[in-house]
Amino acid sequence: MTPKQKRKPTSETRPNPEEDRDITAAYTYLGQFIDHDITFDPTSRLRESLDREQLGKLADFRTPRFDLDNLYGRGPADQPYLYDNDGIRMLLGKRMSGNPYDPDARDLPRGPNDRALIGDPRNDENRIVSQLHAIFLRFHNHVADYLARPDQLGTKVSFEEVRNRVRWHYQWMLVTDFLPTVIEKETFRRVFGDPNNPVPGLRELRIGLKLMPVEFSVAAYRFGHSMIRPEYRLNAAVERPIFSKHTGESADLGGFRPIPSDWAIDWQFFIDLGDGAAPAATARPDDPTERKPQMAYKIDTSLASPLRQLPARIASHPSMLALRNLERGNTFELPSGQEVAEALGLAPIPDKELLIGRATADRKPITDIARSFADRAPLWTYILSEAQVMSWKANPSTPKDDVPIKLGPVGSRIIADVFAALLIGDRTSYLYNDDPFNPIPEFTRDGTTFGLAELINVALRPRRQAR
Repeated sequence: MTPKQKRKPTSETRPNPEEDRDITAAYTYLGQFIDHDITFDPTSRLRESLDREQLGKLADFRTPRFDLDNLYGRGPADQPYLYDNDGIRMLLGKRMSGNPYDPDARDLPRGPNDRALIGDPRNDENRIVSQLHAIFLRFHNHVADYLARPDQLGTKVSFEEVRNRVRWHYQWMLVTDFLPTVIEKETFRRVFGDPNNPVPGLRELRIGLKLMPVEFSVAAYRFGHSMIRPEYRLNAAVERPIFSKHTGESADLGGFRPIPSDWAIDWQFFIDLGDGAAPAATARPDDPTERKPQMAYKIDTSLASPLRQLPARIASHPSMLALRNLERGNTFELPSGQEVAEALGLAPIPDKELLIGRATADRKPITDIARSFADRAPLWTYILSEAQVMSWKANPSTPKDDVPIKLGPVGSRIIADVFAALLIGDRTSYLYNDDPFNPIPEFTRDGTTFGLAELINVALRPRRQAR
């Protein structure tokens, strides 16, 4: 793995060949939020005490389902401190400023020690995913308000009813928005051609999934690491690096601490909110600040330079994120990328075409980097290289710097099949609703479309608009 550029990233208003043309920065952190919902990898603490046989049998300590347990924890009966007094709506944190178009922006709720009171503490590990979690809290409350309307279910609504409806919208968003954004079209259409009847390519996954495959959690789903930018603009006044050598609460975007009160994210810098955005969410025509979404970095075999040496408070021995991923794959004895490709009935990419490096710079064949990787590339590395190689092949007439990068066949198959199996195996998912699921029309852009932008738009509405 090679580092991405060390220079300051370009402004969101200027083109940068390291940025993906189609994927905005919000999807990087939606991917992280999803990961915290469906996986919990305890190997960093247990690897020294478990032998290989035990590691091979290691089950996910959390439910491998899209059930938002990272949001809801164990529910209001067991963890009432996560909820408002009614036991239905979610507790919100302190108000924040910095985005004049979101007067109700909130931090996460926090205890006396400033630690976040949330279902999964990892959702406070940086100040972007923290605020995305807060968006989900607010979305839940809007759904509760909507369902309590007299013309809906009546004035009485249960927590279970609200939670189910929120989960179904979240799952629908993953299927119809997140997946098409990051995986190749062919695989998406084959698995999710009918969103209400997904068909995993691997037959054994068509009955669901009890344990999280390590090929997914330890390799394929770590593609998001390559999408991280070295720094982000949160709002018109605040731009910070993801990590900094300096200390202090405002030095960087590191989490597990309160967010400075004027750091409210202006989501227009992270995603196109579209024509369906509430008037309060978007800038006025007379606002001089040009608001364009920052783009995610391309999916390739390169990580942003700050990830080469993570701060000691984040990780050490090793502190390089790429090496940590490779070592973890070796610990779990993952098959090589070529072996997985063959098992899926795909022709492996030849070593000379399996390139290492930024999608915008001189690249070297993988065997020039490590001869031992000949015909046996680590699965994580193979999936990242496959993304750029196959995206270029699919767009031969487009300059390589301008080609949007999506996951290739191996990465797409693993992720699409696991997503489908998780939904199939969860009898509470939208697939098992009595009627085919449709998002709440008032929450959609055009009566049917509901993705991340629409979820954020609903969350940003003043509460009186939800009633």
